[in-house]
Amino acid sequence: MDADRDAGGRRTPGRAAVYVACGVVLLAGCASMPDSGDLRGVDSTPRQDTQVRVFAMPPQEDAEPTDIVQGFLEALTSDDPNYETARKYLTAGAAKQWQPGLSTTVLDDGPGADVVPPVDREQSDDKSFTLVGTKVAVVDAQQSYTPASGEYRETVHLVHDKKTKQWRIDSPPRGVVMGKSDFQRNYVSVNKYYFASNTRSASAPQTVAVADPVYVRERVDPMTQLVRSLLSGPTSWLDPVVRTSFPTGTALRSGVSALAPDDRSTLTVPLNSKAERVGADQCKAMAAQLLFTLQNLTPAVDDVELQAGGKHLCSATESEADGDATRGSVESPEYLYFVNGEHRLVRVSAEADGSGTKAQPVPVPGALGEGDKALRSVAVSRDEHTAAGVGIDGKALYVGSLVSGGSLGEPVLVSTGKNETDRLTTPSWDTEGDLWVADRNPADPRLLLFKEGAGEPLDVATPGLDGRIKDLRVAADGVRIALVVEKGGKQSLFIGRIEREGRTGDPQSVSVRELRSTTPDLEEVTTMSWAGDSRLVVVGREQGGVQQTRYVQVDGSTPEGPPPAALTGVKEIAASENDEMPLVAYSEDGIVRLPSGAQWQKVDADGTAPVYPG
Repeated sequence: MDADRDAGGRRTPGRAAVYVACGVVLLAGCASMPDSGDLRGVDSTPRQDTQVRVFAMPPQEDAEPTDIVQGFLEALTSDDPNYETARKYLTAGAAKQWQPGLSTTVLDDGPGADVVPPVDREQSDDKSFTLVGTKVAVVDAQQSYTPASGEYRETVHLVHDKKTKQWRIDSPPRGVVMGKSDFQRNYVSVNKYYFASNTRSASAPQTVAVADPVYVRERVDPMTQLVRSLLSGPTSWLDPVVRTSFPTGTALRSGVSALAPDDRSTLTVPLNSKAERVGADQCKAMAAQLLFTLQNLTPAVDDVELQAGGKHLCSATESEADGDATRGSVESPEYLYFVNGEHRLVRVSAEADGSGTKAQPVPVPGALGEGDKALRSVAVSRDEHTAAGVGIDGKALYVGSLVSGGSLGEPVLVSTGKNETDRLTTPSWDTEGDLWVADRNPADPRLLLFKEGAGEPLDVATPGLDGRIKDLRVAADGVRIALVVEKGGKQSLFIGRIEREGRTGDPQSVSVRELRSTTPDLEEVTTMSWAGDSRLVVVGREQGGVQQTRYVQVDGSTPEGPPPAALTGVKEIAASENDEMPLVAYSEDGIVRLPSGAQWQKVDADGTAPVYPG
């Protein structure tokens, strides 16, 4: 069959070649196979519908070295649970030693391969290829995603077996390697949940659940993969600030190969003997962790039942789990807040009117809404009882109660920065009721924390911070903070881990550690906000590009789904961790918000600085 041309003008095989040249059974074309010379451009398979399964084919009899390398690379992108077919392209020894779970390297395009010229031209029993590409990310053995850059080069060595007369790979690449589109087709990002180890919600005596995003293979029993990942413990980055309720060594019972809910949407999880002696409260916490995690993957699980030693331990429904722990993604704010044209703090209902009727903002009770202080930016505590505001010139930070008749008093902080851009950032409240703000004064740049919004500020250590903080937002879980850091005219978004030393109620030292970039491709970050348990909405610009609004994961990956509807001239953006709340922005049209399934709607033509509680 003659080759066709794709939309980009590249040569692709005819339909019959899909089964032979590509080594994969699938419902789409694949890269063309060269007749001779180097393997070049092992193109990624275009993303398929989630129901399409991709199955690898074993090597053909008397396959040439180029076919073996090509078939092996294609087998890495299949839905083969244990990569058994990929191992058939390896020698017996290499098949035993190769560890595909060690890492997955994601390339901008599928890996190309260069033939390595032999040292001895008469040597005919071995061949070498260099796999090449541009790195995008690496998923490690804990299934944690990290953006990457630079060149990828790995050597693959083949030998010609004298007994079988077949070519096989005896030195495969480390882990798995594939192109970005194949990665997006094969893997899905899912949050597993642990509990904050040094915070407790200020509004309720509940444990705070923290999302730990990992990537699992989407069509290779993701439910069982995710449960095993949860039981194995948090990823290294999050581990210092969270705890698990599962006893050390807890795993699925030996012999359990797959988990699936029954016709009542109940998932039974049989555990090993390490969990046999847990108490009732601990078991409920274990069940809550499981339920939060599984419902992030699928709505098909309504409750979970834990077993150990063949006996029932406990069970939990969604409402019971929500009673044991709190998550930002299920907390609904009552109001949306912003600064009106008179520079006072006002609020409107957080729920957008589906009819499109324009909301009428009203001043908040208390001095910040009724007093004479002109404000530039604001933050409202998560219980919506207290607010903080930065004065119009950026110098002074005020804290006041949202109660009628309340006085404001003196500012809790005054910056001595010479210019407005060198003074205070927009503040942010954490789940403990503490207030965070950064002073951008070049002479003394600091990240500060006010316990319960009052008293002397605590200097927060920021080891590894390279630049000045332009903006900050604390996550609802209280153990992560998003920072926009400016250096040399470039703004970048980082996520840091909040570590607190000392017992609750005692003087504590607080630090933000292991900052990691979530938007390495952006040259300018205009504004950002948390928009889920592990997701943010960011407005920024790539080098030489135009302003764009998009969602990003805390690990730097791009979540599935479309970006927010386009909006020009965005200066500030606000989102709730609960994604049922409308996205809100301050743009050329004033305050606007984006209800689900609708277009941007004007809230207030003169308003600025929109925020949800937090």
